[in-house]
Amino acid sequence: MAVADIGKKDFAWTLIATFFKIGAGVLLFPFVLRMLPAETVGVWTIFTTIAQLTSIFDFGFNTSFARNISYVFSGVRELKKKGYESVNLENVNAIDYKLLGSTIKAMRYFYSRMALLLFLLFATIGTFYISILMQDYVGDVREVYLSWIILVLINSYNLYTLYYESLLNGRGLIKRVHQIIFIGNFVYIGLALLLILLGGGLVAIVSSQAISVLLVRFLSKRAFYTKEIVDNLAEVDDSDYKNVLSAIAPNAIKVGLTSLGGFIINKSSMFIGSLYVSLELMASYGITLQLFVVVGMLAGIFTRVYMPKVFQWRVEGRLDLVKKMFYLSSIVMFIVFTISGTIIVLWGDWLLRLLKSSTMLLPTSLLILMFVQHYLEYNHSNAAQYLLSRNEVPFFKASLISASGVLVLLMIFVVWLDMGVLGMILAPMLVQAVYQNWKWPLEVIKEFKN
Repeated sequence: MAVADIGKKDFAWTLIATFFKIGAGVLLFPFVLRMLPAETVGVWTIFTTIAQLTSIFDFGFNTSFARNISYVFSGVRELKKKGYESVNLENVNAIDYKLLGSTIKAMRYFYSRMALLLFLLFATIGTFYISILMQDYVGDVREVYLSWIILVLINSYNLYTLYYESLLNGRGLIKRVHQIIFIGNFVYIGLALLLILLGGGLVAIVSSQAISVLLVRFLSKRAFYTKEIVDNLAEVDDSDYKNVLSAIAPNAIKVGLTSLGGFIINKSSMFIGSLYVSLELMASYGITLQLFVVVGMLAGIFTRVYMPKVFQWRVEGRLDLVKKMFYLSSIVMFIVFTISGTIIVLWGDWLLRLLKSSTMLLPTSLLILMFVQHYLEYNHSNAAQYLLSRNEVPFFKASLISASGVLVLLMIFVVWLDMGVLGMILAPMLVQAVYQNWKWPLEVIKEFKN
């Protein structure tokens, strides 16, 4: 039972699932924009950004756990703090169930504590932030607070059970993962549409998300724990989980710091901007931002599908396949961004008018700036994934320094110079162009030339 083979069906299901994951936002756009006032749309985009904070509390352990699960299913007997144990190709199917059991217990141990921390911070600091936004809100404040309570609870649960994603992705069950994502998002879209049309408003969207998360986690558990795995795990001693955690933690923490830096770079403008820019304008910025995030998701499909195999090829020493996959993923990213970005810039507002939306995208000049910013951001993030496959994190310091630079420029551009949305776009764009946009793609290219 090695890492599962990944082929055309996995890629096809990833496309389908990504479409419906995108549909969770895009297919709801017409109804959200038509049924909800601009202020409520602004709150929704802020809720969406806050929900993404969950990834910070993961602190890099999700990808690190998935990578190490891939190593376990590839036949390694020991997890290392740096680098990886090479395996003989004849032993790829030999799984150390004691190591697997300890790794799973390490995941549960970690995520239970992170979920509790997330809940406490959202319930206190998060609620205080929402109360500030509600001071000038003219809509139904009770609806916002009820939606916020549901959001806090479901995101805490989502983080607690995040290790199911690591298990499925690490084992290479890409098709199964995306079949589950498809089902979850299909239910979410259908239920949200029904409730919105019935006048459910913001509560309808958040409640539908909650039901979707519960369903996805239930199906994920059933998909990973086959009878063979359950029987083998029942016979092993998983008490070594703290040693597993100590082996994974150093790089995971570095990835977590990188994620924190990335969140600050890409999302802090939403929090700072919402305090200095009107909710109506923030709605336009938020909708535009979500569209480019969607483009980034599409552009990164190739890498997400094949990354478990990249991990396996690393431990098997098959760098020629890793190199081929990197260049293919970079080409796919460029093509997807070029086509999708052009459609958004040229016809985005036309499509929104066709949908009778009361919220439009940002002006064309700002759209082009956001397009360039996000392409460069996702391109260097793609390269960073291939560096991370070596079980090394060379970019975490740069990410934190860049995040600090973005915060400084945001304060100068948005607060001091009152540049509004232009400042919110320029701050991360300028900081990233100085170093990270070119550094990590160049590092990967250098590795493959040696």
